[in-house]
Amino acid sequence: MSSLENHILISMPHMQDPFFGQSIILVCEHSNDGALGLIINKPFEKPELRVLFQKLPENQDEILKIIPKVYFGGPVLIESGIVVHSSSYTSKDSMKISDEFSITSSSKILQDIADGNGPEQYKLMLGHAGWEAGQLEREIENGDWLMQSTSHNFVFNTEESKMWKIAAGSFGVEMSQISGLGGSA
Repeated sequence: MSSLENHILISMPHMQDPFFGQSIILVCEHSNDGALGLIINKPFEKPELRVLFQKLPENQDEILKIIPKVYFGGPVLIESGIVVHSSSYTSKDSMKISDEFSITSSSKILQDIADGNGPEQYKLMLGHAGWEAGQLEREIENGDWLMQSTSHNFVFNTEESKMWKIAAGSFGVEMSQISGLGGSA
C-alpha cells in the first residue's frame, strides 16, 4: 500500500469505540514502520480543558482565549500537544506533511499564535492515534476505515459535527444504510 500521508481515514459505522467511532483522522505519517494520525473532528469542551492544560505555559488562560478549540487527537500521549497547521507557517520544529499541512509539537507555536506570528489556520490536538507496522493496513482490509485524499478547506473550514457525514457522503455512501458489522467478503 502506498503512503497514506495527507489522506483522511473515515471510520465505518461498526466502529463503536468511544475514541474512533465517527472519527475523521488526518494521517500525518505512514511507512512500513507504522502510522500516526490526528482525529480532527472531536473538540474538547471548555471544562475538560482546564484539567488537561495544567502542563501548559504560565499564560495558559491567554492561550485558551486565543485558541478557540482544542481537539482530542487520539488516545496516545494525551498529555502531549500537536498542532496541525497550514504549511505557510514554518519553523525548525515543524514537520511538513504536504504542501497544505504541517505539524508542530513545540510549545513555541502557541506563543507565536498568541503573538500573532503563528499559522493562519491550525488545530491544537491533545494526543494522537498510532498504529504499529501493518496494523492500519489490516484495519483497512477489515473494512474499519474508508480512505480519501483531503483538502485544506475540509480540515480547517468544515464544521466538526458534519465532517464524518460529509466525508462518507463524498463516496456516495449513506452511512445509516451500512451494516454495523465489519469484515471482508
